[in-house]
Amino acid sequence: MGGLTDVPGIEVGHAQDEEALTGCTVVLCRKGAVGGVDVRGGAPGTRETDLLAPHNLVEKVHAILLAGGSAFGLDAAAGVMRYLEEQGIGFSTAAGRVPIVPAAILYDLDLGRADCRPDAAMGYAAASAACRGPVAEGNVGAGTGASVGKIFGKAGAMKSGLGTASLRLRGGVVVGAIVAVNAFGDVVDPDSGTIVAGARPVKIGPFAVGGDRPFADTLRVMNTAAGRAILRLASGRNTVIGVVAANIRCNKAEATKIAQMAHDGLARAIRPAHTMLDGDTLFALATGGPRADISTVGAYAAEALAQAILRAVQAAGPAGGLPGLKDG
Repeated sequence: MGGLTDVPGIEVGHAQDEEALTGCTVVLCRKGAVGGVDVRGGAPGTRETDLLAPHNLVEKVHAILLAGGSAFGLDAAAGVMRYLEEQGIGFSTAAGRVPIVPAAILYDLDLGRADCRPDAAMGYAAASAACRGPVAEGNVGAGTGASVGKIFGKAGAMKSGLGTASLRLRGGVVVGAIVAVNAFGDVVDPDSGTIVAGARPVKIGPFAVGGDRPFADTLRVMNTAAGRAILRLASGRNTVIGVVAANIRCNKAEATKIAQMAHDGLARAIRPAHTMLDGDTLFALATGGPRADISTVGAYAAEALAQAILRAVQAAGPAGGLPGLKDG
């Protein structure tokens, strides 16, 4: 199917408000999966990431939540937990099972309605919708209100969304990725370095700030006097959040290494990446299966993530006054 659900043991569900332009995506692993996480951006919004540290007790997670709504969107995790509790899924304790649901959010409050954010009901709906089938991409789930190329703010930005991809390795190992792309920078083709979606030049009076080309090139603008002035006023309203997964057997330290290596794919496909204005966070899940070389799995996780990032912008249609690559 060319997506994260190609990995055995993984289900994906979306829920969104298309008027408010926000939503959430749930990656479900009903039998539990060994989890890792790596946070690289300077403005993250996360929940229960500390428990994924190799030295902490809990070994497996039961779902990962990716959500819009900025920090408000973390509320959606409660709905995912309720759904899992009803299914009898969770970490066993003397008083009952406690579902483990780490989460990461992105800022989409400036697109659509700021007073409508993912909540417990939306998280429950996304978890209820999770399945092994093909994963919808573009303006869905956590990518509903996502955008890229925001050095000039909304005036020069483009619509982005959610993308997914998978790769098959020798020995039956499948590596998949899913990502909501809400980056400050531009999305580029990793093979050519060509900008695919990103900041467009804006007009201030008679002047075109950013040049007269289709894309301003965020990296180039950052190194100009105008760019430096803009950056002094910028705030952390951007992030790329995602999950990579593989049907392998590993421990939390190895899963964390896979998450770290997957960030290489983010850096290849987004320029610049991991800025102080982004909250870039990637989770890694190992659903069980054969032992595999962690370096190889991590390398292909980076490749899958880069492909998923490209698909996130290619599948995104116009919304909220922003142009998208799909349908034009």
